[in-house]
Amino acid sequence: MSTPMPRKILLRLTLLGSCAGVLASLGVLTFRWCIEIGQSGFLPGGHIGNYEALPAWARIILPAAGGLLLGLAMSQLSASRLEIGVVHILNRIHQSGSERLPAGNALVQFFAGIVAIISGQSVDREGPGVHIGAASASMIGRFITTNAEENHTLLACGAAASIAAAFNTPLAGVVFVIEVLQVKYRIIRFFPVIMAAVVGAIISREIHGSAPSFAIPAIDLGSLLELPFIAVMGFLTGLCAMLFVSLSESILRATGSWSLTRCYGLAGCCTGLLALWTPQIMGVSYDTLEAMLHGEVAFTLVLALVFTKLVGTALCIGLRIPGGLIGPMLVIGGAIGSVAGFIASGLYPDHAGSSSFYAILGMVAMLGAALRAPMTALIALLELTSNPNIILPGMLAVVSANIANLLILGKDSAFTTLANALKLQSPPK
Repeated sequence: MSTPMPRKILLRLTLLGSCAGVLASLGVLTFRWCIEIGQSGFLPGGHIGNYEALPAWARIILPAAGGLLLGLAMSQLSASRLEIGVVHILNRIHQSGSERLPAGNALVQFFAGIVAIISGQSVDREGPGVHIGAASASMIGRFITTNAEENHTLLACGAAASIAAAFNTPLAGVVFVIEVLQVKYRIIRFFPVIMAAVVGAIISREIHGSAPSFAIPAIDLGSLLELPFIAVMGFLTGLCAMLFVSLSESILRATGSWSLTRCYGLAGCCTGLLALWTPQIMGVSYDTLEAMLHGEVAFTLVLALVFTKLVGTALCIGLRIPGGLIGPMLVIGGAIGSVAGFIASGLYPDHAGSSSFYAILGMVAMLGAALRAPMTALIALLELTSNPNIILPGMLAVVSANIANLLILGKDSAFTTLANALKLQSPPK
């Protein structure tokens, strides 16, 4: 028979998780607010994410100049301060004595992430947000006495609350900690993690409302005849996910000794050139993803986005732009799903589900395969859609995408692969 948990320990864990959720969500939401204020201040019409309305010359100059300035600034920092993002958390969370995140690295991530996203680099705010949230929660250990286990738990709490606040998906935030950050499940540890995710979601809902991050129309499987097609789509999506991971890793290994000014400048120039074709790749691209989910994007555009967003993001991640890859995975997956929806409508118009249906399946298949986090993807699917009827095709798409990886390439998750590649690099000059 297990020994009951002492009341004082239970109360302490509850308070730790609650405080971690408050600090992490406020850190993440402040980061998001700064990005949106910056974008609305100069983009045409004051519309957030409206890079498509920029003239052609601005689509090149903005990311190129932003990358160059960011590189010049970041090159003045010590190598230890350049350790940021989810990869940084992975490296610290499993090292004894390193459970508390340095505040200086979080500040670098905060300001560098803002500049990277506002200047139109093809990265997201969720990866930096996880770092910012985990570091914010880790600050608790600076004001009260905490042991190594509690510091480890605070990191997990901050990461879970960050995902919960970013997407309004508290349960997916908890599973993200298990699958992506590889934190072993223990009741005494995950009690505060769950509490942090709940608090993070509550604060996010209080500020941004209770609606999911993406307005998704009513969707459902049109016919069981679609399932083989969905399996094929999932498999191909998994191949695209592994192509992204492999391309990012190859670029990182090839340019690991380059200066940050050279890397960031090149990433900005490449993003600008790709944006001449599809400006929708600039920034987090959630406005374009929203349009895909409502079937408002043409076939030629979503087909082009599969290529340009994948290549643009792989270049940015491989060249170490201080942004994240979770959002781009959703956008690329949404584009792949939209393409599949158009094809399905042509193959069996009387039975095919909507393009929105396929877009959401593509999103979760890409995310699950790239992060090697199938349960996180499926739970996010359920929380985003509030539709249990989509779980069956969603499971098929996610499993097929992960099978493509396991059978053909056997790659680790994007974060683990990048972390291993970074360990082999010499410090940038």
